[in-house]
Amino acid sequence: MGRVGTGSLGEALRVLWGKLGVYEEVKPLIAVVGLFVASAVLSPYFLTPYNQRILLLQTAPLAMLALGESMIILMGSIDLSPGSTMALAGTVAAIVYTGYGFSLPLAIASGLATGMLIGFINGLLVTRAKIPSFVATLAALVAGRGMVLILTGGQPVVGLAAFKVFTDEYLLLPNMVWVFILFTLLNLFLLKRTSLGLKVYAIGGNEEAARYSGIGADNVKLSVFMLAGFYYAIAGLMMNARLEVAYPWTGWGYELDAIASSVLGGIQLTGGVGSPIGPALGAYMLTLITNILVLLGVSPYVQWVVKGAVLAVAATALTRGLRYVK
Repeated sequence: MGRVGTGSLGEALRVLWGKLGVYEEVKPLIAVVGLFVASAVLSPYFLTPYNQRILLLQTAPLAMLALGESMIILMGSIDLSPGSTMALAGTVAAIVYTGYGFSLPLAIASGLATGMLIGFINGLLVTRAKIPSFVATLAALVAGRGMVLILTGGQPVVGLAAFKVFTDEYLLLPNMVWVFILFTLLNLFLLKRTSLGLKVYAIGGNEEAARYSGIGADNVKLSVFMLAGFYYAIAGLMMNARLEVAYPWTGWGYELDAIASSVLGGIQLTGGVGSPIGPALGAYMLTLITNILVLLGVSPYVQWVVKGAVLAVAATALTRGLRYVK
C-alpha cells in the first residue's frame, strides 16, 4: 500500500509539474524560493527586517537594468551600455539639480531624457549604420563612462538628499521597490499584451521572417533601445537616492549583472524566448546570492568564485531543454 501511495504521489507531482512547466516563470521562481529558504537556514540575520530592506533596495536598480536588457536580448541583440547609461543619467540629473539649481522633477526628467537619448543613439547605430549591437553598445559603454568623467572631473556629485524620495517608504516598502514592481508588471503587459511585444518576440525568433511578414524591424529595435535607456535611467536615479551621491564609477560592471539576471530569469541569449518578468526574479536571485555570502562572512575574493559557480549551475538548470529552440 505504501508503494502504491508513493507511486500515486509521484505521478501526481509529475502531472502537476507538466502543467506548471509551461509557464516560463516557474523555474526562476522555484530557484528564488529555494535560495531564499537556504539563506534563511544558513544565517540568522537573513530574515531580519533591516536585511530584507537592504536586499530589496539593492535589487531595485539591477532589476530595472535587467528588464531593459532583457527586451533587447529578446530581439536577438545585446546591450553593453546599461552601467554607463545609468551612471550618465544619474550624473546629469545630479548636476542639473545641484549645479544649476533646477527643481527635483526637472532634474529627474533630464536624467530620463539622457537615458532615452543614449538608447536612441544605440538604436540608430544598430538600425541605420548597421553596426552589430555588441559593437554599437560597447562604444556607448566607453563613451558614456567618458562623459561621466568629463562632467564630474572624476569627483562625486554630492548634496542629493532630495533624491531620497525614492527610498522613502510607502506601505512598508521603499518607493523604489514599488517602482521596480510597477515596471515589472508594465514589462509583462508590453511584451505579452501589445503588438510591440509580439513584434519583439517575432524579431528575436526569426528577424528575416518577421521582415517578410511586414514587421518594421528597424522601428521596433529603435523603440526598444529607447525604452531600455529609459529603464536604465531610472536605475541611475535610484542609485542617486540610495547613495545620496552620484559617483562617477556607479554602475561599473553592471552590464554583466544585467545580462546574468536576464539569463537567470530564463531569457535565451539567442532571442525570442523568455518571460517578461523573469529578469526581475533573476536580479533578485543574483542580489540574494551576494547578500547571503556577505552575511556568512565570505571573503570578497572568494565571493566572485562562488557567485560564478552558482550562476553557471543555475543558468544550466534554468535553460535546460531550451538550447535548441532557435
